[in-house]
Amino acid sequence: MIKTVVEVGSTCTKIDVYDGQDIKHINTVTIEFKKHYNKNNCLISQDVDKLIELVNSIEDKNGLFVCGTSVFRQLNLKQKEEFLSYFKEKTNQDFNIISSEQENVYTVKGATRFVDKVLVFVGGGGSTEISYFDNEIKEMKNNNFGVMDVLSVYPDLAQDIATTSLDEVMRYIEERIQVPNVKVDKIILAGGGHEYFARESGIGYEDNTLYTDRNEPIMMDIESRIKDTYKYYTQISLDEIRNRVEDPAWWYATRAMCAFVLVVAKKVGAKYIIPTDISMVYGIVTE
Repeated sequence: MIKTVVEVGSTCTKIDVYDGQDIKHINTVTIEFKKHYNKNNCLISQDVDKLIELVNSIEDKNGLFVCGTSVFRQLNLKQKEEFLSYFKEKTNQDFNIISSEQENVYTVKGATRFVDKVLVFVGGGGSTEISYFDNEIKEMKNNNFGVMDVLSVYPDLAQDIATTSLDEVMRYIEERIQVPNVKVDKIILAGGGHEYFARESGIGYEDNTLYTDRNEPIMMDIESRIKDTYKYYTQISLDEIRNRVEDPAWWYATRAMCAFVLVVAKKVGAKYIIPTDISMVYGIVTE
């Protein structure tokens, strides 16, 4: 049985432990694979060695599962073979590159245990997966386009207060993203600390009254989310947040992620947003 999952994304590497019933999040570490890959057209040794050090620091290797998404799919055959071989040599562990389709299936499985007829948004640094779920995944759109791509065009979004308008960023995303052709009331945000963002960013939220899931305890209506996103661009200090949290680097792409959420909500006519911290670990551990 898988006990510990190390999920390596384009920017965030997450460690979760499964005890047979519950999943406990242990740590999130920032390793900017996507940013450095875009600059160098390869994984850089400092990032790979940081990951190896992290994996080797895990004491209980029994049931350890290490996997990677987005940027690892972009490696050419030679880069992939060299990375996988080096990782195995240094950790004695396999590194599993997860396809965008499988990443989406794993995450949707964890996010939809107690609800039907929802859109599940899985946002990341280098990819965005969006699925319409009604008892099963009815339609899926996988986009090789994520928040780090937006941040590379609008780097001011990582500044204390953004100078680019939310409307401009949304137009840029809307021209590039594919979304299931459906109309749906509820969007579940998954794949990357959305509940954490809501609780720490200063935007508004309330108890989830749409359905009961202890891993999906909060929500907001779309009008409130739109209003608070404009506020997050023009009034809320990113420096103030970064100065008080333990993971300041994680916050650099949050304005870009907020724009993604509103674009998708607009396209499907959503009325409610349910931000969660659910990731594909919830699907992995039940296989």
